[in-house]
Amino acid sequence: MTMIADHCEGLENSRHDVCIIGSGPAGLSLALELRRFGLSALVLESGGKRPEQLAQALSGADLADPARHDDMSIAVARRFGGTSNLWGGRCLPFDPVDFRPRLGMPDWPITLSDLTPFLPTACRLASCGEPVFEAPIPGIRADDDAFTFESLERWSGRPRLQVSHADMLASDPGIDIRLHATVVDVLFTEAGAARAVVVVRPSGERMTVPVSRLVLAAGGLETTRLLLSLQRRRPALFGGPDGPLGRHYMGHVIGEIADITFASDALDAAFAFERDREGWYVRRRFVPSPALQAEHGLLNVAFWPVIPRMADAAHRDPLLSLTFLALSFDPVGRALLPEALRLRHVPRSVARWPHLRNVCRNLPGALGAGARVAWQRYGAATRLPGLFVRNSGRRYGLSYHSEQSPWAESRVRLDDRTDAAGLPRLHIDYRVHENDARSIVRSHELLAGWLARTGFGHLEYRQPAERNVEAVMRLFGHGTHQIGTARMADRPGRGVVDRNLRAFDAPNLYVASAAVLPRSGQASPTLTVITLAVRLAHHIAAEKARIEVLQSAA
Repeated sequence: MTMIADHCEGLENSRHDVCIIGSGPAGLSLALELRRFGLSALVLESGGKRPEQLAQALSGADLADPARHDDMSIAVARRFGGTSNLWGGRCLPFDPVDFRPRLGMPDWPITLSDLTPFLPTACRLASCGEPVFEAPIPGIRADDDAFTFESLERWSGRPRLQVSHADMLASDPGIDIRLHATVVDVLFTEAGAARAVVVVRPSGERMTVPVSRLVLAAGGLETTRLLLSLQRRRPALFGGPDGPLGRHYMGHVIGEIADITFASDALDAAFAFERDREGWYVRRRFVPSPALQAEHGLLNVAFWPVIPRMADAAHRDPLLSLTFLALSFDPVGRALLPEALRLRHVPRSVARWPHLRNVCRNLPGALGAGARVAWQRYGAATRLPGLFVRNSGRRYGLSYHSEQSPWAESRVRLDDRTDAAGLPRLHIDYRVHENDARSIVRSHELLAGWLARTGFGHLEYRQPAERNVEAVMRLFGHGTHQIGTARMADRPGRGVVDRNLRAFDAPNLYVASAAVLPRSGQASPTLTVITLAVRLAHHIAAEKARIEVLQSAA
């Protein structure tokens, strides 16, 4: 019996313990974990099982600066599985330094120890193995601890949660998933509790679905959009129009402004994708120590080597050129990579002929290597995370992935236009402060000094050093890590939800998305969002049990 239905029949009499809006990583993880406690979950998904233009168009938004933010057609996925359909699979938790008071950033209302007990379950749900995020490089040790290369990022072998957990989602009668069910409003009792949601079908049919507990898990921006729409109708909600809702929009500051050359083959080999003892992929990164960050007032940042710029045929590598050619043909490329990631590798104006020459230099080798990579990436049970080709010069691009500081002027608000379901569209004004770029450049300088002192290698900038800040600002642009617009806090006015993700203004309304994170850290947010969803399931189960005890005692 399938519990995934493309209709809303019977929902007017819903008696589920929890109603979840959104079937992405947070929503599905929450539903699966609730079942461990015997609680039932209704999951309302706006899209269908496959990409659909009409459903995706509901997320259309006005971008203040299209060069800074990915178009919403590629930044979100309105379909079953949500953004797990776009997720590259990188898994790592936030660092201890992210939870400490620093640089005038907002405080977390929880500590790292509040999340750690739920991390093993989150890793299982994310299909990334055991929660081990440090490992030494055999035979290589640094006497200078300003940076470490023992930090590991893990990779999901099966990042589409609706696929990796398909059997349970399709057969568990306690998880009721309804497709093409777009929530456009929440109805409240006089006491302020959520009592029902209004659902719109593609046909225009509207239905009121009663709820006991409501969790918004529709992704960072779509969740914020619904909250802003509720606030427009009820201005006192969520801190009011001048409150935190929609502000402090963050992602990550990413790019490459330098190349790294390793001094030894052993160190060179240590930064390739490798498998742990259970067969899950991991990769090492350079990370500055907390002491170094504190001494220099740095944002949290991580570095790792990457292949040369794929679009530049001067690399002369047949496999890289073959990969570029595949990605540059739109139908093929879109099937191989999420569009936001593909467009970072494939500029529109690059000629294909130089790449064809590279491939023809060793056609049998290129085709053989391409077939192996394709199988490891798309055919193997545990997916190869990406392409990393070692070279005899041990020279690579140096990718940075930096925390973005919260800035009230980086925000989203509602537009005057509405989508086909009647919900106001978003206006996205995504900004980064130049101080963030200065922090990234300073981190490069410190890493260069550390590499020289330890003899591990050296950096070479791609532009004159005095233009490094300008280069970081020019490369800035993101849109898939939608952080901070409904952040958690210790009290109303500072945030939208409390330490248990409960809205300050509604006792049975919760938010489970990257929007609740008060800082972005250097880590991609997905694993932390899943961890928060697992923790929320435990909280809801404990709260329900407590209420039942009180009711039985009465």
